[in-house]
Amino acid sequence: MYINIDSNLLEKLPGFSLGMIHYSGMSLSSSPKMLMGRMNYFIESLRIEHSLESMKNIPNLSYWRAGFKALGIDPSRYRPSSEALLRRILQGNPFHWVNSAVDVNNFLSITHFLPFGLYDVHKLQLPIRCQLGTENDVYAALNGRDVTMNGKIILADENGAFGSPIVDSLRTSVTTDSTELIQIIFIPPNISPNEQEKIIGSSARMMIEINGGDIVESAIISTK
Repeated sequence: MYINIDSNLLEKLPGFSLGMIHYSGMSLSSSPKMLMGRMNYFIESLRIEHSLESMKNIPNLSYWRAGFKALGIDPSRYRPSSEALLRRILQGNPFHWVNSAVDVNNFLSITHFLPFGLYDVHKLQLPIRCQLGTENDVYAALNGRDVTMNGKIILADENGAFGSPIVDSLRTSVTTDSTELIQIIFIPPNISPNEQEKIIGSSARMMIEINGGDIVESAIISTK
């Protein structure tokens, strides 16, 4: 296993787990029309079923807001990526299309209301650590800003922080040239082991269905 969770983080967020899927031999492109149609239909159903006011009643989103508060993070200032994406959709903003892997990853995030990260393996120096960031953990993020991750949950490799359940870095971003990926799912303790396995399985199947390739390994890294 090439990812572990730091004990200091476990003390503050007991029961927290990571889902990990390692893919290889993938062929990425712009998202096919079939996927775009499916996602647009789902997005419209989200707008019918949910509102900005009702988001607080979604258990997975509620957990992460509470988890951020437990870490001393203001969840209204630093939102979990799944909540931020859903909020933009419910506000009527268009879905931001990137490529066939990133788009699937974002679709899965709003399907399960969980932060999903996706990283190019060839831009990483394994192993990966999930831990609390320090004032030295700063990176150029996908949102175009330099973010300081002090006190926040981060993923880090030998070259430093590169990801989090808030926003990921440009350094490990996935492009259409990427062929080997690691997908990380930030899983709250309210999700049963059986449901965790279902999320991992369905996520892997959809990613492979759209992008081809093989699953090298999948696992749940538990705090227990």
